[in-house]
Amino acid sequence: MAESRAERKARRALIEAAEGSGEKKSSKKSKSSLNAKGQPAKGKAKAKRPGSRRNEDKASQTRSKRSHKDQVSSARKAVDPKSPCSIMKACGGCTALNRPYKKQLAAKQAAMEELFASLCEREGIDVDPIRGMGVTLGDPGKYPAPRGFRHKAATPFAPGKEGAVRCGFFERGTHKIVAVPECPVEAPGARQILNGIAREAERLHIPAFNEDKHLGLLRYAVVRCGWRTDQIMVTLVTAQRDLPHAQEFFEAVAALNPHIVTVAQNINGRPGNAILGEETRIVYGAECMRDQLLGCEFDISPTAFYQTNPQQTELLYQLAIDGMDLQQGDVLMDAYCGSGTIGLCAAKAAQDKGVGIMLLGVERNPAGVADARCNAELNGLTRSAWFMADDATDYILDAADNNERVDVLSIDPPRAGSTPEFLEAACALKPRRITYISCNPVTQERDLHQLLDGGYRLLKITPVDMFPHTDHTETVAVLTREKSVKSYAYVNISPSELGMGGKVKKPTYKQIQEYVLKNHGLKVSSLYIANLKDELGLDKQFSYEEAKMSAEKRPKCPPEKREAILDAFRHFGLIGENEMEK
Repeated sequence: MAESRAERKARRALIEAAEGSGEKKSSKKSKSSLNAKGQPAKGKAKAKRPGSRRNEDKASQTRSKRSHKDQVSSARKAVDPKSPCSIMKACGGCTALNRPYKKQLAAKQAAMEELFASLCEREGIDVDPIRGMGVTLGDPGKYPAPRGFRHKAATPFAPGKEGAVRCGFFERGTHKIVAVPECPVEAPGARQILNGIAREAERLHIPAFNEDKHLGLLRYAVVRCGWRTDQIMVTLVTAQRDLPHAQEFFEAVAALNPHIVTVAQNINGRPGNAILGEETRIVYGAECMRDQLLGCEFDISPTAFYQTNPQQTELLYQLAIDGMDLQQGDVLMDAYCGSGTIGLCAAKAAQDKGVGIMLLGVERNPAGVADARCNAELNGLTRSAWFMADDATDYILDAADNNERVDVLSIDPPRAGSTPEFLEAACALKPRRITYISCNPVTQERDLHQLLDGGYRLLKITPVDMFPHTDHTETVAVLTREKSVKSYAYVNISPSELGMGGKVKKPTYKQIQEYVLKNHGLKVSSLYIANLKDELGLDKQFSYEEAKMSAEKRPKCPPEKREAILDAFRHFGLIGENEMEK
């Protein structure tokens, strides 16, 4: 897809400020884009002398030590003694690592002000000062030099001389692996684990995967380190399930650091750039690791999405939660919710203030929904949180058609941004507040125009520096409707009824909705079902008095939908055949 003019301008401003306008532009490869083909080292392998297995192991260990020393030596050939990173020029991941942090933030601020200029002029506001790590642009005094903030580290593997397993980062603009003795922006110890995995693979004769020949076994490794906890999880990506000396290898990896609680194997035999395959199994330790954000605990499975920089994630989420302005009885919809981190943090913050809300999370990935449900239980929010696997656009279109109630909408879409259909439906739902977190301000700027055209006013836009020393900036936008909309009753829906685990003895809400659609051609909202069950005395789970909701604020179900829901109740045996009301 062609790059837009606004995107080119924003990117150019950041790169010129970070690298200097006189420096020749070169394509950058992120440390985390592990999608290139590993290149075997040149040169002929020496002939092996026959001998015992013990001698072979000793020779393998010698080669392993020598090959890694050679990698480190080659990586340091172009070392700048004044540089904070020995491979900064070759790696290309942190283009502004040697630039003062205050100047980095100023460059990003200027780029964001240019990008959002028309929106700010339209709304009569200014872009907030960018929030950096431990500092806000404009603060007096000395600015920090952020280090060790990336709590997720990864490496590709490639074959080297004499069975060596090479690892590191891709050199800028190439598929050549540059060895990484250490990385100043990664969590302490993460890179040592990755390098240790390569050594253990060499020792046990587990070959690295050759992307050109489609031969070998070990493809990638991903290390995730806890921020508020000391737990570590390692995911090994292999081309096939069976490995030589597999159990010994897994145990050796687990022994690389005493804080490793989980070692997982992901099987990806497909050609191409995708790191992870569809199958994942735990080969050592717990099913997941645990970390904390804003007072909430989160179990993180090997393939779950979890922010790389947790310190700035807390800042990002707090800005969004503050913008939500949650009130008693609100329904908060968390679109693109992933494992539920944003919505659950918001619900927990409201609960701590004595404010009861209902959280509705929508996520397309079923694994993410499963994680979100577990995290809701972990934080004692199962009775006020509901997560469902659905496309966010499809769900919100149905919600708009059914006139469902959403008081606050939280959006955190992928880099491509939201869709026009989603935004149109969001405007039709008329939530009181919308918070929009974006990892791509260019697509966010586009989407905000549509929301403003749909009756919303932009209150503030705040940039957040999630990845110092790069040209990446994330933003939080807060929008409000000019005219308040009516609110309804706060409802707690049973997790078992929603298919969220446990032994289900009664029909789920989805089953009732499917029955009504099939037999009556009507789409009914879960809120209509919940309130009609309460009206009939079926599994009463909430109190209008406790929710401080008057009768006129309760949702009014259209007569034809009411009769269809009652028919479903009879079909599933919730009420008698001739029973209309109790």
